[in-house]
Amino acid sequence: MKKRILILVIMIITGTVATFAAPVEPVDQKISEAFMKEFTGAQDIRWDNGKNFVRATFKLNNQVMFAYYTADAELLAVTRNITTSQLPVTLQAELKNTQQNQWISDLFEMSSNGNTAYYITLESSTYTVVLRSLGAEGWETYSRVKKPA
Repeated sequence: MKKRILILVIMIITGTVATFAAPVEPVDQKISEAFMKEFTGAQDIRWDNGKNFVRATFKLNNQVMFAYYTADAELLAVTRNITTSQLPVTLQAELKNTQQNQWISDLFEMSSNGNTAYYITLESSTYTVVLRSLGAEGWETYSRVKKPA
């Protein structure tokens, strides 16, 4: 299960930009039914078939969200992009103290198996770092990549 979540997080971090003009891909009826049961009232639903998962991009309560399912219609995770003001107060405070000469290029909340995690991508002129927080317990470095010179 941890391997699936790791793969899912990597996929989310590297490219979860919603483009609603893309063609609609067919999705298994079992997955569609599981989605409709879980997300009653969802609108503008778009399906993308990945190698290890199926992603639904949709709006719920005017918030764009992403739901990830296995081929067996098991819900892996739900994510949504958020602003720093939507972070828990402790994470906001810690971020203020650590964010020097960096800008935020991505921030999202991920719910999976009853747990909530936050991922933020910070960039500077020399590197990109992804921080993760499991709940409101503080940030840890998830990945750090030096930018090409």
